[in-house]
Amino acid sequence: MVDSLGADAAPDLALSIVIPVYNGADSIGELVEALEALEIPGGHEIMLVNDGSPDNSLAVCRKLAAKAKIPITLIDHARNYGEHNAVMTGLRHTRGAHVINMDDDLQNPPEEVARLLAHAQKTGADVVYTYYDERQHARWRNLGSEFTNWVANFVLDKPKGLYLSSFRCMSAFLVREITRYDGPYPYIDGLILQVTQRIDWLLVRHLPRAVGRSNYTLRRLLRLWMSMFVNFSVMPLRISTLAGFALSVIGGLGGLAAIIEALFFAVPAGWASLFVAVLLISGVQLMILGIVGEYLGRLYLTANCKPQAVVRTVTRAEPAKPQAAPAQFG
Repeated sequence: MVDSLGADAAPDLALSIVIPVYNGADSIGELVEALEALEIPGGHEIMLVNDGSPDNSLAVCRKLAAKAKIPITLIDHARNYGEHNAVMTGLRHTRGAHVINMDDDLQNPPEEVARLLAHAQKTGADVVYTYYDERQHARWRNLGSEFTNWVANFVLDKPKGLYLSSFRCMSAFLVREITRYDGPYPYIDGLILQVTQRIDWLLVRHLPRAVGRSNYTLRRLLRLWMSMFVNFSVMPLRISTLAGFALSVIGGLGGLAAIIEALFFAVPAGWASLFVAVLLISGVQLMILGIVGEYLGRLYLTANCKPQAVVRTVTRAEPAKPQAAPAQFG
């Protein structure tokens, strides 16, 4: 086992599997053992990215690397940066002709990995997304995913009916292109849809979470949604423009109505309607300023080189080769 920050590239493999690890100490061992047992023609490797996990995931991953049966690369982030940042780090260290990324929670059965790879090889698609008959997440998270996918139809020009799953298989070409992005707010699906339209999908099983609970909180989902909504589209600015234009038209019509009413009818007190109008217009103005501020803030942090992630160490582990028996001379 060798610790380094830039190991020499080994011959290409058929598949690399990227797994971001966060609070996954209780599940990552079972997942890695199942993935090691897969028979992948051309060979496969596992990339474990410890994303500043507060539990003992790093120690568990080190033990897994120490007894690796297939090539395992353990990457340790200096702090927590988020799932998409961790996946981007893992993608930069892959050597496979195809790359699958999956979560560490065992909700995606390891045996589906071989099916997903075979489907990608057969179709020649740059990316194959998975989808499920029934998602075994909490109700609020399923609703959040549905809303995110609905917004992505407009913001990202997503193919109709495509479910943006985090369990997906990408070609080496696609991985090379999306890892050119070095901004601090990556959204992998946005990067994929900017690069290719050669997209396919595959139905797979989705299991209930075996241990622990989801690491996604409402705050993290909102932050991820903002990365999609702001980083990869100017649609919010266009919506702001349309909202401003619509309010201007409504204001103009309202002003004309007020003039006509003042000239030909008795003028009512109107304080309630005025109060509501001021609140409405002020709220929309603040929303528009917030959207513009979000763009400017992200531009500012990007210009100041906020890191996408900081890697503390990279550990490459190769399976021990059996020693040849000593030659017998007689």
